[in-house]
Amino acid sequence: MDHSSPPLPPLDALRAFEAAARLGSFSAAAQDLRLTHGAISRQVAKLEHWLGERLFDRRARGVALTPQGQRLHQRTSEAFALIADSSDRWVEHRGAAVVRLTTIPSVSSLWLMPRLKDFERGTPALRIEFVVEHRNTDLEAEGIDLAIRCGRGSLPGRVSARLFEEQCFPIASPAVAGSLGTGAPERILDYPLVHDSDASGWRTWFAAQGMDYRPRPQDRRFEDYNLVLDAAAYGLGVALARPPLAGEALRSGRVVAVDPRTALNPVSYWLDRPSSRLRPSAAELARRIMAEAGLATPAVEAFVKT
Repeated sequence: MDHSSPPLPPLDALRAFEAAARLGSFSAAAQDLRLTHGAISRQVAKLEHWLGERLFDRRARGVALTPQGQRLHQRTSEAFALIADSSDRWVEHRGAAVVRLTTIPSVSSLWLMPRLKDFERGTPALRIEFVVEHRNTDLEAEGIDLAIRCGRGSLPGRVSARLFEEQCFPIASPAVAGSLGTGAPERILDYPLVHDSDASGWRTWFAAQGMDYRPRPQDRRFEDYNLVLDAAAYGLGVALARPPLAGEALRSGRVVAVDPRTALNPVSYWLDRPSSRLRPSAAELARRIMAEAGLATPAVEAFVKT
């Protein structure tokens, strides 16, 4: 018996289609879903391509459903109503402006979460909705207001500002640190080196000490920096401290420095936004994040108003 399900159309595209069909225009749908007109248009075009049918007649004032669009709208309306009736709804607190922010897990838990209360409270009060993932998404198409990422420069189609850089240094569990002692940087190679998906931090640190490092079979790679810190704390090897992400682990004593020499990580942290104009609540969150990172007011205002 074949238990496979039939392929489903893109759900974000269905949501955009339903709003445009219900409200009679892409602009009204964009306002209803807190997206841009262009994002709605692209989602509808994606759905039309997936179905192989034209769903709207584009007119000077708004849009009108084609017969195919009318049939799909009836079905999507029924489906969304059924979901709404059978699911618990998350109702946002009254007066809180929701801002969608995407970033990787380590930045979410190690940098954003300790500061979340400060970022949300104030006037106006904000509510941050996290979208946690590693891929670089199309911010405008997916309704994302802001993104914090690790990278080496700006990305096309986004407005970017460097939040901070990292002066990295080796860290390990107290037991491993005691075994290593002090001395030449070569001694660190007595233990496996731990890094995330990018080993360039270790290459840069060893290069600053006049050494050429290449990953070895005994070295360990983890996809996210949270796991790198855990591996170091449990004595699996030596990692690089990446301030400010490693700050709490160092303060608590889970890991300690094993060498005072530092090197500038070639990867920086960036705050990104779509090229379209920011909503006021997203602009306010950007100001709070950039102020926490120590950016000067002119740079902050240039980012939110570009």
